[in-house]
Amino acid sequence: MTTGSGRVCARDQKAMNSDRPAGPSDVLRPRNVGAPIKRTEDPRLLTGNGEYTADRKPDRPLHLAFLRSGQPHARITRIDAAAAREAPGVVAVLAAEDIADDFKPVIPFSRMPNYYATPIMPLASGKVRYVGEAVVAVIATSRYLAEDALELIDVEYEPLGAISRAESAVADGAPLLHEAAGTNVLIAREFKKGDAAADLKTAAVRVGGRFEMTRKAPLAMEPRSYTAEYDKRREAITLYTSSNIPGIVRDAVSESLGLPGHRLRVVAPDVGGSFGSKGSLYPEELLICIVAGKLRRSVKWTADRLEDVSSSSQAFAEIVDAQMGFDENGVATSLKADVIGDVGAFSIYPWTCGLEPVQVVSFLPGPYKIGSYRGAVRGVATCKPPTGPYRGVGRPIATFVAERLMDLGAKALGIDPLEIRRRNLVRAEEFPYRIASGIIWDKTGFIECLEAAAEAAGYDHLRQEQAEARKQGRLFGIGIASYAELTGIGSRIAVAPGMPINTGSETAKITIDSTGAITAAFGVASHGQGLETTLAQIVADDLGARFEDVRVIQGDSDEVPMSTGTYASRSAVLGGGAAKHASKHLQEKIKRVASHLLEANADDIEVTEGKAIVLGTDRMVTFKQIAKAVYSDMKTLPVDARDELSATYTYDPINGTTAAATHIAVVEVDPATCFVRILKFVVAEDCGRIINPMIVDGQVHGGVAQGIGAALLEELIYDEDAQLLTASLVDYVIPSAPEVPVMNVVHVESESAVAGGFRGMGEGGTIGAPAAIANAIADALSPLDIDISILPMTPERVFQLMEKAKLKSKGKADE
Repeated sequence: MTTGSGRVCARDQKAMNSDRPAGPSDVLRPRNVGAPIKRTEDPRLLTGNGEYTADRKPDRPLHLAFLRSGQPHARITRIDAAAAREAPGVVAVLAAEDIADDFKPVIPFSRMPNYYATPIMPLASGKVRYVGEAVVAVIATSRYLAEDALELIDVEYEPLGAISRAESAVADGAPLLHEAAGTNVLIAREFKKGDAAADLKTAAVRVGGRFEMTRKAPLAMEPRSYTAEYDKRREAITLYTSSNIPGIVRDAVSESLGLPGHRLRVVAPDVGGSFGSKGSLYPEELLICIVAGKLRRSVKWTADRLEDVSSSSQAFAEIVDAQMGFDENGVATSLKADVIGDVGAFSIYPWTCGLEPVQVVSFLPGPYKIGSYRGAVRGVATCKPPTGPYRGVGRPIATFVAERLMDLGAKALGIDPLEIRRRNLVRAEEFPYRIASGIIWDKTGFIECLEAAAEAAGYDHLRQEQAEARKQGRLFGIGIASYAELTGIGSRIAVAPGMPINTGSETAKITIDSTGAITAAFGVASHGQGLETTLAQIVADDLGARFEDVRVIQGDSDEVPMSTGTYASRSAVLGGGAAKHASKHLQEKIKRVASHLLEANADDIEVTEGKAIVLGTDRMVTFKQIAKAVYSDMKTLPVDARDELSATYTYDPINGTTAAATHIAVVEVDPATCFVRILKFVVAEDCGRIINPMIVDGQVHGGVAQGIGAALLEELIYDEDAQLLTASLVDYVIPSAPEVPVMNVVHVESESAVAGGFRGMGEGGTIGAPAAIANAIADALSPLDIDISILPMTPERVFQLMEKAKLKSKGKADE
């Protein structure tokens, strides 16, 4: 994939000549932040030298295999595992009753009103609630023998009635998945400002519809994988997990199993993607630790692709009935939406089942000034795996709905889609701006992104090209989508209100050892974002070190006192902010030591490129010399100056910051095959001060590729009996190289108010792309009077819409 890339605001890049003595007014600081440095983790990953969880080789490990439910909703009446227990290589066969005393259920607690927290159990207890739920675990000397033994287990079920769709789950007489809840509605929320119903009635134009984005599989390259390594001497467990929240997993498993933190370490080694699906606690993580403790042996499990698709958390699955009102000038006056979200069978830990559907109504007003708003949502339990974090969380469907309404309003008023957005976006002088749902946007380049994208796309020329194409009978369309998102959220904003964990801060610990080597440890956990590179860039600049001398450790619950992980576009803002503060504190220690060694005032010392230099002179000491003086040489420093060369900082940005972008897609629909071809794609994004433009471009490319999948291809289809029909990559279609176009990425750098001026941006591609593509398809099909209200817009759906349009046109002609 190739790209065109540019910046609206460029910064000077200065190189440091380390051999030249620095004067008081011309010290050149290295500028690693902002430079397109190649990812330091890539050589090992691309040459097969990375270490993933499945690569772990503990001594004589046991292997897990799961008997999973083939029933969508049924009571377990009998489990006969006698034959399996006698099978070759089998060490143990466990059902829920066999481990009942070994753990406490994990409860995804929240103080949200109208919320029911379903308990998370390692194995199904009493009944099953979706196809793919783990019922029995076999532990054997090899995975093959464990799977052979699964076939010897006999489980009898009493069917209780399947619930395949959310609308069915709220109907009178529907079976209850969780009897203790008394309802299948596990979460209900409402956001309200003004009287949206009254304002809609008086609006000059009202547009609306029923919009849907169907269920998706995150489909990371590496399936979920866990290895619990048991240390008999300490009676301790180290859980290696393909997770992006190792700290949260450690704390939850520790509480559930009653293990103190020093007996449970959780490590996320190299992780082959997550896209959110590895950002929750899973029953299998609990179980593998229980098994390791019971058997005092190391245990391994890696999902196959079928298991991963059918049991990992899934994405989206919302239906939105929405209306937007405009005045005669095209200014949005009101917005009303009722959302029903299919949250699957369980609430997830720690984010709760409200994570996805509640964020739909939270973000629905988007970057627009809408006078009145009412957004109501219900998260409904169905016989499917839980919905959980997925790149964009709630905002892809919210942006799809809001941007379709903007285009419908433009069409009704005869206004160009670009112009109607100009009239409604929050402008620079209006920040900070509280949108109708209560979210506050800090100063961000909403208008700047819109104008930059239009210029980069050649918008006026595209409209001319469209006019010529339509003369030729071609179905040529242009779509725009603007969005905003909260990133790096601090302590004042919870991912889900009232959760029992802190998601608003992050810790960095930076140490210089006795050899002068620099190690920076973080609580964030990379699953492909290049954090080893970007965090090292920040540390190098703010500490005054050489980039190549900084080693970054992340994804290990033992490295910092409290770690949560990577999610919600937080690593650059929180991890980067912690890195900057810790680096500055450590640099002050370096200056104090150097002042003794160089017999100079600390204020006259500049730290750069791994050296402390007295300004205006050629006198300097290296980090290695400083470390030797602190740790080894007992004569050089006074006792009170031998301060450990280490600094720890926990950073809380309080509110977080806003990121924004505008996507413009150009498509053509083939009337013969009904395939949609993307001819052009432009992204103008504002992620604040850019740490590494090459990594930012890569994040945009990957996000847009996923957004294309959501818009055109990807769909988990369940039948009326809640059986998954698209459980393999034969049936579940994802974009390949030909479906992903060349992208033009424009960077709008408006520095945020948080440390470093950074903004998160890892989710943006998936947020803006589906809406832009949907609007482009609707624009292409507008001569046929076809509208777009559901994604993905597969060739089959395009065909059906075109057939309906033909019948409608024929009916009018017959009249």
